[in-house]
Amino acid sequence: MRIVIAPDSFKGTIDAPDVARALAAGWASVRPDDEIVLAPMADGGEGTLEAFEAAVPGSQRMPVTVQGPDSRPVDTYWLLLPGDGAGTAVVELAATSGITLLDPLQPLDAHSIGFGEAIADALDHGVDRLLLAIGGSASTDGGAGALTALGARFTDAAGESIASGGAALANIADIDLSGLRALPAGGAIVLSDVTNPLLGALGAAAVFGPQKGATAEHISQLDTALAHFAAATGGDHAAPGAGAAGGAGFGLLVWGASMGGGARAVAEAIALPESVAGAEAVITGEGRFDGQSAAGKVPSEVLRLAEEKGIPAFLAAGGIDRDAVAAADGSGDTDPSAIAGFAASVALVDLAGGVPAAMDDPARWLRAAGERLAASFGSR
Repeated sequence: MRIVIAPDSFKGTIDAPDVARALAAGWASVRPDDEIVLAPMADGGEGTLEAFEAAVPGSQRMPVTVQGPDSRPVDTYWLLLPGDGAGTAVVELAATSGITLLDPLQPLDAHSIGFGEAIADALDHGVDRLLLAIGGSASTDGGAGALTALGARFTDAAGESIASGGAALANIADIDLSGLRALPAGGAIVLSDVTNPLLGALGAAAVFGPQKGATAEHISQLDTALAHFAAATGGDHAAPGAGAAGGAGFGLLVWGASMGGGARAVAEAIALPESVAGAEAVITGEGRFDGQSAAGKVPSEVLRLAEEKGIPAFLAAGGIDRDAVAAADGSGDTDPSAIAGFAASVALVDLAGGVPAAMDDPARWLRAAGERLAASFGSR
């Protein structure tokens, strides 16, 4: 049997390639004769670079030093994928302007300049296409920082460049986009499954600001500043995904990039549909499977591909909120075997006896999950 293992990372605990390897080890201990194909996945957030690197032979790390979200230098990289011409660049916002690069958080002043600098570096290498992973942002600057690094100029009433960060957007008196770098010939695709608009109760500041340290007062200030920025640029603040990554989605749309479902775009880029087409079963997973997982996250995309090919899909997750899943899919069924169309599912917290134990050694419990799922498959 050919088995494809295509999990997301378990955020903050274990990355997607290691998740896939641990599940594979457990599966192989029960079914040693199966051919196992590792296809670690991502949905545009932290870990996207590692997922592409593990899944695409010939990927090349391209080192670059950029301004971090608090302007301190960050040594990072973008990924060059092989292909016809100059190839495709994968640039990850979390690796350049991500929230994990800040301590303490700076909800009003953090910026996305480094993300733009990494994009500019990829353009300098002459790449044919950009895949822009925008999860994990530290800032709520509407992508203004990234646009600045790409050649835009935002000035105040005195004609001086505005300060960095979301709060400073309220000081914009004039915008000059004439110096913006051109998109590569193959365009730029934003990898994000967030559909929030830029403004309002469902917008960047209100929904994601608290994760970045924003108080209620900060949220009001940032939303007003973002509204001013949107009006000045003439961009579509209501566009789905404009609010992703503190509004970085909006800034990239202003530049001319297009939104793409993160998990689906990654799946296509690593040829996951082709891998699934030749398999007898697939395994996927994520850190927490809940009512939001069906909205374009990695497990839902892998499940969709499995259902198209008529093969069973199995789920391993750090934790499974069965009540939330049942409410989301309308089934009302919280039986473990009835999770959102999966043939079988297992939660690491159940195997380990609690959250602390599961997080302390996730690879161990992922191997156990692989064993459990393989036994389930063997009994079918």
